[in-house]
Amino acid sequence: MIKGSVGKPPRMSVRRQDTVEVISGKDRGKRGEVLRVERERARLVVSGVNIAHKHQKPTARVMQSGIIEQENPIAVSNVMVVCRHCKKPTRVGHMMQDGRRARRCVRCGQAL
Repeated sequence: MIKGSVGKPPRMSVRRQDTVEVISGKDRGKRGEVLRVERERARLVVSGVNIAHKHQKPTARVMQSGIIEQENPIAVSNVMVVCRHCKKPTRVGHMMQDGRRARRCVRCGQAL
């Protein structure tokens, strides 16, 4: 849940394995695949975006030491889903398909 908010976490139209494009921040314009969604915090981890360098000492669990690059979460409001058909970032609409609610591209109307 977002800090200071009450109730259910926000409904997000971004899912794991979606391709997204960053629309604001230092990584603006980069595209990547969603690796993890943190619905309670309205954040997601995208491959190759928001990279941080972690200085790590060897321990019993982690033998690898040195400077490790890792992806940090980014706010879901800073990304847009990329449509598979028109290859452009788009807002996500909803439609009924086979009796179920499905996501669709607002630009071209195709199902995501």
